[in-house]
Amino acid sequence: MTGTTSATQNRRHWRLFMMPILLLLAAAAWSGFWFYAASQAEVKADAWRAQEAKSGRVYDCARRTVAGFPFRLEVRCAGASVSLVSQTAAQAAAQTPVTARLGEILVIAQVYDPKLLIAEFSAPATVFDSRGTPSMVVNWSKGRSSVVGLPAIPQRASIVFDDASVDRVNASVQVPLARAKHIELHGRLAEGSPLEHPVIETVLRVQAGSVQDVHPLLTQPFDAEVRAMLSGLKDLAPKPWPERFRELQAAGGHVEIVQSRLQQDDLIAVAAGTLGLSAQGNLDGELQMTVAGLDKVIAALGIDKMLDEGVPQATLDRVAPGVKTQDVNNLLGALDRAIPGLGKMVKQGANIGVAAGVNALGTEAVLEGKKARSFPLRFVDGSVYLGPLKVGQVSPLF
Repeated sequence: MTGTTSATQNRRHWRLFMMPILLLLAAAAWSGFWFYAASQAEVKADAWRAQEAKSGRVYDCARRTVAGFPFRLEVRCAGASVSLVSQTAAQAAAQTPVTARLGEILVIAQVYDPKLLIAEFSAPATVFDSRGTPSMVVNWSKGRSSVVGLPAIPQRASIVFDDASVDRVNASVQVPLARAKHIELHGRLAEGSPLEHPVIETVLRVQAGSVQDVHPLLTQPFDAEVRAMLSGLKDLAPKPWPERFRELQAAGGHVEIVQSRLQQDDLIAVAAGTLGLSAQGNLDGELQMTVAGLDKVIAALGIDKMLDEGVPQATLDRVAPGVKTQDVNNLLGALDRAIPGLGKMVKQGANIGVAAGVNALGTEAVLEGKKARSFPLRFVDGSVYLGPLKVGQVSPLF
């Protein structure tokens, strides 16, 4: 009887000790798995960096640490930098590297879902030219991104910045270049696969954005949203952008602007169409635009001021190729000398004619309840035409 009681008690004691032992074994196994996953994260990061370096994009960390035990991986890159070589047509020709440095990048992944990576970026980022001189400073209040499938087979990616600013550094003085209250870019694999003829869908949203020294229309704050489909890529293997653009042009690839909308005060513009690349690497194609508040465009392009004051020849070439500034000024000056004030009247009349001519572009339309005009915005080997008027020039992509 005593033996039976003793055996029963031993079994109870064993059960009491079994649970802590199992928990200890599970914790040891999980710890081993976490440290293995952490080591693999570093191995994959190094493999991805090596791939990118072959494409002229060299990423580096002054100090890299892995933390986040027990349920997630946190890879912290302090003193992050990226050096870019041959990523634009100008760079490819000059072979001059550009380096950007920022304080820290924190990449987070859950151990149970390692294909989803979330990153946070610490501002500011400083861009250095080939001589090591600061050329731009990029700042933001919050910067983050998410990637699904990196690095082997990326399926979806997003990047978001709040209170973003870009300043050009001119003799140690920062000059505003671009601003945005909020900017986000999303991309996903819509068709195909990363290794064979992928079709990429992208969405760009900008709130309270402005850009200096690019086009007068962009200097005042605007909101914009663009949804596009990119087709014609061979694969998503890392390669310099000029090489990818050449590949795109050779395959007859194109960007389809599915829908886009820009609003700036009373000006509202929507556009859709298809853009490709010429053999010289310039944009070719046509967008069908509908614009409400077209008079705002006239003022922004500077057409109404062209005859009212002296303008550089480059500006005149942009909207009236072949007309010389000196010829216009001489004619108006001669009118003023003949009959004082006549030149000014002609200028004013010409401005009215220009406005009427631009308003006569395309056809009447209604956009969001407002009177509008519909007309083509054409890209001809990099030259941009608003109807018959040349309004800009886009640099080649390779």
